[in-house]
Amino acid sequence: MDSLPLFLTNDFLGTPVWVWVSFVLIVMSLLAFDLGVLHKDEREISVKESLLLSAGYISMGLLFGVWVWWYMGATSGMDYFTGFLIEKSLSMDNVFLIAVIFGFFAVPRIYQHRVLFWGIMGVIVLRAIMIGLGATLVSQFSWILYVFGAFLLITGVKMLTMSEKPMDLEKNPILRWMRGHLNITNDLHGNRFWVRQPDPKQEGAVTWFATPLFLALVLIELADLVFAVDSVPAIFAITQDPFIVYTSNIFAILGLRALYFALAAMIHRFKYLKYALALVLIFIGAKIFLVGIIGKIPPVVSLSVTFGLILGGVLFSLAKTRVITTT
Repeated sequence: MDSLPLFLTNDFLGTPVWVWVSFVLIVMSLLAFDLGVLHKDEREISVKESLLLSAGYISMGLLFGVWVWWYMGATSGMDYFTGFLIEKSLSMDNVFLIAVIFGFFAVPRIYQHRVLFWGIMGVIVLRAIMIGLGATLVSQFSWILYVFGAFLLITGVKMLTMSEKPMDLEKNPILRWMRGHLNITNDLHGNRFWVRQPDPKQEGAVTWFATPLFLALVLIELADLVFAVDSVPAIFAITQDPFIVYTSNIFAILGLRALYFALAAMIHRFKYLKYALALVLIFIGAKIFLVGIIGKIPPVVSLSVTFGLILGGVLFSLAKTRVITTT
């Protein structure tokens, strides 16, 4: 590393700048290849293509985890894989919500990839802000981890006990605000988020109108922000290394968004997974409080328990929904 410019060898949030830059370049290259080569032309994404694209993103995420294991050590590697697994699993509910949003705005499949792609760009920025804030709080106030732990315990118990309610997007306050403050077209205009149309308030003038595609993008970004409130504290309860937290989050989200077109058609098969995720959140939250009693739980135990609970939830869901479907 002696040949690198000095600023690239400096630490940023505990990790050399060149490592951060390498990660950003990898992600940007993947997204550029996705949009500029694989999906240069607007078209529907088939289930097969969705599975292949997701497999590619997941493989890159796993390979990056192997590199983290080699470069930063086994503990960091296991923390990365645990965070990757937790984020991907917690984001399953996000897939359901995205499907509801697309259905509400009647967004055809041909335009859904564009919305998800630009949604990823927003996620990269929003998660960086949230994780940076979380890392600052944890470094300045160590007791904040106990707040995270309590929040995860409460969230997990709520997930176990709360009944599912149908979502009414008409009552969403952000959507209502946009409808009250923006000019919005009644129909889609291809893949465009904004169009220029005659100004209804000034004869002979034109102004910008948001399309329903833009409203869908905003709600999807907000949905990710809401889900991040669960997932970011969960990974901070595993590790306080901002690099591990951020990279595991982003790679998990990349793969899940790519898998959306396959999962959206079969999300009902995972209806019992939320109970396994609730147990994962309870386990992670309890870990923080158990440190003072039994000591720090080894990363391999955290990874094993998390994987076991999620796998059990997936298998149970598939088995139960198969029985329901066939009877």
